[in-house]
Amino acid sequence: MEKRRFIKPIVVSSKCIEFAACRWNGLMIKDDFVRQLTPFVEFRPVCPEFEIGLGIPRDPIRVVKSKGKLTLFQPATGKDFSRQMNVFSQSYLESLDEVDGFILKGRSPSCGIKDVKIYGGIDKAPVTGKGTGFFGQAVIDRYPDLPVEDEGRLTNFRIREHFLTQIFALASWRGLDKSMAALIKFQENNKLLLMAYNQKEMRILGQITANREKKKMNVVFAEYGIHLKRALTTTPRVSSNVNVLTHALGYFKTGLQGAEKAHFLKTVDKYREGKIPLSVPIGIINSWIARFGQEYLSGQTYFQPYPEELIQVSDSGKGRDF
Repeated sequence: MEKRRFIKPIVVSSKCIEFAACRWNGLMIKDDFVRQLTPFVEFRPVCPEFEIGLGIPRDPIRVVKSKGKLTLFQPATGKDFSRQMNVFSQSYLESLDEVDGFILKGRSPSCGIKDVKIYGGIDKAPVTGKGTGFFGQAVIDRYPDLPVEDEGRLTNFRIREHFLTQIFALASWRGLDKSMAALIKFQENNKLLLMAYNQKEMRILGQITANREKKKMNVVFAEYGIHLKRALTTTPRVSSNVNVLTHALGYFKTGLQGAEKAHFLKTVDKYREGKIPLSVPIGIINSWIARFGQEYLSGQTYFQPYPEELIQVSDSGKGRDF
């Protein structure tokens, strides 16, 4: 099976994760996944807290909710950094020409995308809830259809597989030649991937590609991009992946021994039960594609959604509630 060539995704990352010792305490977060991802991705590290003038190290800041309003407060100095963070967030995000995804520091009052502690007041007040950091919320608001994760959730193999599939699919789309021939090929090669993710959007994308209304090229590509991002937003159901895997099995019905089929179906069952990642049954299909020279499946991105060097079977169990 010919190895797929990948365009490097552009990923904005919290700078404290593997790139610089810029946390509030002057430390850097070690992260195996980000380190492994570095050769395959164009990272754009950023530290919003440093960018608004907070030093390294610095007194901690926190998200405070008072009278229904959220503020970014520094207890040690009594200063409110809400405005500075909002201005920086909008300015920075507007400066991004192209981006395929985000990896942000979990639980950070600036970068966190969930589980950020919300305090009930500025003076030794208790935690009253959890929410999103100021920069993290700005990212989610501006890019609702792009993959945005934190380093903690990415230790879960299902979330990690979904994130990798998204960023490499979006990078491939971003690098596509703006021609109808290229669009038709892209739709064809992503058919099984879209089938697994969202069949409704898959059909819409097919209609856009057919372009029966003879719309201008730029209009067609703009519509396709919107619906492609929408299709990839939600993690595929396990049942949808099982459907695609068993569909692919049908392409080898005359060449496989009974024991091979039985082994594959047991592997699919293990995936269905959450015991192994999707990459394991996909690996079996890839070996058959190479063995039998199955041309159609060899072009399907579903079976090579991201570089094989990034396949990991480790799983922390965190973040299973998608």
